[in-house]
Amino acid sequence: MPNAVTLMSEYCPDSRRATMTNLMFCGFPLGAAFGGFLASWMIPHFGWRSVLVLGGVVPLVLLVPLVLWLPESVRYMVAKRQAAERIRAVLVKISASASSFAAFTMTEKAAPESSGKTGIALVLSGSYVMGTLMLWLAYFMGLVIFYALINWMPILFKEAGLDAQTAGLIAALFPLGGVGAVLFGFLMDRFNPNRIIAVGFALTAVAIWAIGQSSGHVGALVVVVFVAGVLMNTAQSSLPALAAAFYPTAGRATGVSWMLGMGRIGGIAGSLLVAELTRRQFGFAQVFTGIAAAGLVSAIALLIKQSVTPHVAATLTRGEVLGH
Repeated sequence: MPNAVTLMSEYCPDSRRATMTNLMFCGFPLGAAFGGFLASWMIPHFGWRSVLVLGGVVPLVLLVPLVLWLPESVRYMVAKRQAAERIRAVLVKISASASSFAAFTMTEKAAPESSGKTGIALVLSGSYVMGTLMLWLAYFMGLVIFYALINWMPILFKEAGLDAQTAGLIAALFPLGGVGAVLFGFLMDRFNPNRIIAVGFALTAVAIWAIGQSSGHVGALVVVVFVAGVLMNTAQSSLPALAAAFYPTAGRATGVSWMLGMGRIGGIAGSLLVAELTRRQFGFAQVFTGIAAAGLVSAIALLIKQSVTPHVAATLTRGEVLGH
């Protein structure tokens, strides 16, 4: 996923980067949902091993077209001073005028103190370290919310008085909202992306709090769970595009990868959070209030990122490959 986000963002025009990256990233939640439906059909017909066989065979089949047709990042090739012929062969598929260029340069600039650094050294260097930490915190808290709700909502709803089937169906509405990331991508390309996603997480917190206030009202519960899912999945799915736009080429894949990796720890923490709250005899509304607080933390982290690194987001990652 980090490499897919990086490659997509490096082929997008800056003016449409977030929209196109978010559109691509929608494949992940849609694929996850489709995989669940497919598994539920395959297991009764072919046994549980069939799902693992399919999961192993499909990547091997996908490997063939990727090797044959997936191009390397042009920005990466220029930054690594690879042969002009190789760069030209990729660019000519985008614009025929590239065939006349003998050499390529990139105008993108990193922060002065990051000059010459790559990978994690760049990601944690002076101008990027605070933004990096805030991205980690925002993504971490987002997955606290996601896995806390995915793993515990059916149980919490059942304990609140709903039958098991109704509880499961309402909880299943939550992960269906990732496609809303396309709208956020559009907004991120036109307005301040940190503030757009921060608003998304703040509204997520309100919606999750509202779930806790809807116990006993099935109709209201259906609405607020779906709305919370749309808001949360949209905000969370927009963070990879934000990270890709924040870092220069020399640290982009590393920056996105570390953010996603740190977030996975949040997935574990989310399940443990609800377990601890229920162990301490927190009520239905109190549990959802505790989960909602994570959304506010994500929103605050992104506002802090904007306040301490506005120059990085606004100027240093804008760049293009020039042929001459």
